[in-house]
Amino acid sequence: MARIPLMPITDSMFLIGESREHPMHVGGLQLYTLPDGAGPDYLSQLYHSLVGAEETVQQLFRKRPRRPVGSLGQWSWSTDNQLDMEYHVRFSALPRPGRVRELLELVSRLHGSLLDRHRPLWEFSLIEGLEGNRFATYSKVHHALMDGVSSIILANRALSTDSTTMGMPPVWAVPPIEKAERNGQGGPLALLESLRGMTTDIAGVLPAVVKGAQTALREQASVLPFQAPRTIFNVQITGARRFAAQKWSLDRIKAVRKATGATLNDVVLAMCAGALRRYLLELDALPDRPLISMVPVSLRGKQKRSEASGNSVGAILVNLGTHLADPVERFTQITESAQVAKRSLAELSPLQILALSGLTMAPLAFAPIPGFVNLTPPPFNLIISNVPGAQKPLFWNGAELQGMYPLSIPYDGQALNITITSYAGALNFGLTGCRRNVPHLQRLLTHLEDSLAELEKAVG
Repeated sequence: MARIPLMPITDSMFLIGESREHPMHVGGLQLYTLPDGAGPDYLSQLYHSLVGAEETVQQLFRKRPRRPVGSLGQWSWSTDNQLDMEYHVRFSALPRPGRVRELLELVSRLHGSLLDRHRPLWEFSLIEGLEGNRFATYSKVHHALMDGVSSIILANRALSTDSTTMGMPPVWAVPPIEKAERNGQGGPLALLESLRGMTTDIAGVLPAVVKGAQTALREQASVLPFQAPRTIFNVQITGARRFAAQKWSLDRIKAVRKATGATLNDVVLAMCAGALRRYLLELDALPDRPLISMVPVSLRGKQKRSEASGNSVGAILVNLGTHLADPVERFTQITESAQVAKRSLAELSPLQILALSGLTMAPLAFAPIPGFVNLTPPPFNLIISNVPGAQKPLFWNGAELQGMYPLSIPYDGQALNITITSYAGALNFGLTGCRRNVPHLQRLLTHLEDSLAELEKAVG
């Protein structure tokens, strides 16, 4: 009897919580320079080579929910052995003049559409017509298949540091390192051992919650859920999306880190905090109390950095100090809050951190219930995530990758998401917002630059 691949509850929840207003996929926008000697049919030929290689598609990209439609959610996977590659891989062209503005408008529309649950949960678009002798790719994959860290790992493994390497496979042909491959197929004894370890870990969750509450009462910089003020971001959202993206020199941010002794992520959070303060002041919508950010924390140990499947993310809450006009005071508030949050997780196992993070994130699961968002305070104001990427320039069949920009998931009550990834000496910011409830999203890019310049001046 064939074994039915069960779906972990952490993955299934992303399918259960999805609706037209709440697409649950992550995405990535990549910009490339056309290789030397590329003719007018280069991208057309590339597209036909991509759709003509169905046999190379790895198992991860053949998985689809066993029950595409059901009131109780999806609990197991099935395998699609008859992929329609022309459906999953699309060829698009930008309208003239083919600026980044037109590219972001196209990607915003693509990111707002749901993935078809009757098919494997991924799509890939090859985009021509971008000015500056460039082309782009946009990909999206359901969060039930992988998180943002996994998708970036896999995307990097599909590229090369050698500009002369040709015949490289697309991302769906790169074999991910599955847990089953690393640990063996296991069996009843392995399962019992795993369950025993889980039981031990779960038993420590309640003491951890109590300890966290005690820490929160003792330390002024600590943050608990539902301490966030209500803002224009903490409303019910629609399914349409708007995306804005830009990159900043990593050297500039490292200089601020060195001058302050803080972490790189602290500087990124301070940069975002200053930008959010400016943006909300501009809209006359800045609350008196500080905004609170949920900050995902990867639970992958160093030995698991190459793993590219599933979800392995915890969460902490950080006070962004947006009520403070002075950038130094705001930065101090952020660093102290982040340190307290990290200390509270230091003695916990990954499973315990996941359980506690689940309590932090749990209110998002209730957000679609009519009236919940309007009648309850937000657990936090937005999600800011910083995902490490490749530090050397990468190439795809001779085409140099100029930048990669992550697209993430706004939730009901969380209309804005900021995700950052590093690449080749730069930090690439991707801002994903509800099209209706986050007006003039692109202005946040200008405010991010002003915020960084303010930090440089303050610590220089």
